[in-house]
Amino acid sequence: MNLSDKLKGKKILFICVQTFNLEQEIIKKLQQHGAIVTYYDERPANNNFIKGMIRINRNLLRTKINNHYQNILKDINDKQFDFLLVNRGEVITEDFLKNFIQKQPQCQRILYIWDSFKNHSRSTNILQFFHKRFTFDREDAEKYKIGFRPLYFMDKYREVFKDGNSTNKEYDLLFLGTAHSDRYIISSKIADWCKANKLVPFCYYYLHGKMVYYYKRIFDKTFKNFDINKLNFKSLTLDEVINLYKKSKVILDINHPDQTGLTMRTFESIGAGKKLITTNKDVVNYPFYNPNNICVVDRTNIQLEKTFFQTPYQNIEEKLYERCSIDGWLSDIFFGNENIEWM
Repeated sequence: MNLSDKLKGKKILFICVQTFNLEQEIIKKLQQHGAIVTYYDERPANNNFIKGMIRINRNLLRTKINNHYQNILKDINDKQFDFLLVNRGEVITEDFLKNFIQKQPQCQRILYIWDSFKNHSRSTNILQFFHKRFTFDREDAEKYKIGFRPLYFMDKYREVFKDGNSTNKEYDLLFLGTAHSDRYIISSKIADWCKANKLVPFCYYYLHGKMVYYYKRIFDKTFKNFDINKLNFKSLTLDEVINLYKKSKVILDINHPDQTGLTMRTFESIGAGKKLITTNKDVVNYPFYNPNNICVVDRTNIQLEKTFFQTPYQNIEEKLYERCSIDGWLSDIFFGNENIEWM
């Protein structure tokens, strides 16, 4: 039985933060498989002020958040769902989950965490409310005894793969990412190395808003030397990202130093058939690791070889490629169990 056979006609309540339109891609894919999706943003609003305040001190928005979830309960009062999928669990309240379970005890509840608990520890408070809990971080899965399931690439990246990897690209190195931790320092060093070796880098740094920037300038030492003129407060669309991937040879991934889970960039590079330079040492433990395709660098002692940029990408096995896709991810979290084997 394929995924469409399993999902056709299923009613899914999907609660997820709005982030780079990833939630819309999940909705679209579920609907393509015949599911009936009711979606709500996990945050009470999606403007930069709300995003920033949730990261700085969510207690200041307690009333607004509670009202948001009370309104959701009113909206779905006369609906019955087969699945509740919460993606991230950064904002959703315990009161909402208790009320939902009381009204719909038959609904299969699934939680997926795509941040390290070190960065968003609040998600640990809601684990008890779900039948299945998955995280993209292997260490968190082991520590909290929940399922381990890495991220995925979206179907759009197949376009890049089909587009091919000719040597005639505009950029030799592409970095796209939210500004945090030591990303600016590391990416700047690697960009400088590229320029010294006659390679062309392109870096795009995103931050949720200027308020977050000024807060971090005061309280986060890694932002002391961050040039605000290099920051972008508008996120790229998926089509813009795809266009940049098509123009680039190698993708740079700099994971947060407090997480071991592989970022979306890792899986996007697989979907696009692009080489990857990453600071995440744990990638060597994954079945798709190939030193020809993936270069692991020490974030404190960066060493690179120009030959990595000059040799072609080697395709991975088709079955593994598909498991890294959004369909593979949906199949595992909806119909797999917490003990699913990945490493």
